[in-house]
Amino acid sequence: MALKLTMIYQPVTDLDRAVTFYRDTLGWDEAWRMGDTTAAFRIPGSGIELMLDIATDDPHGQSGFYEVADVDTYFEAKKDSVDFLVEPMDLPPIRYAAFKDPDGNVFRIYHSTDEAAED
Repeated sequence: MALKLTMIYQPVTDLDRAVTFYRDTLGWDEAWRMGDTTAAFRIPGSGIELMLDIATDDPHGQSGFYEVADVDTYFEAKKDSVDFLVEPMDLPPIRYAAFKDPDGNVFRIYHSTDEAAED
């Protein structure tokens, strides 16, 4: 059951300020936005994106998003050996869960539930 790093999650307090930094100072290209609270940038030279998000209620902090074939299958296979912080749930357009390693570093796993994106 492979984990493929696809995105780094970075909580921010001011999205406009963060977008200006990553776009204008670092010269990164914006990949997408979700409302007024989330923006993503392509990290040059990699297939990985950086997702900036105003997340005042997320206690897990910075972490990676890892794509898996099926979140529920991964959860069932690993639930007795890793500490899940979030059990599988739908966050359209993804199915999502999160666990931590022994030092408290968070792994956010997902698979796409958007049929159009899978075609």
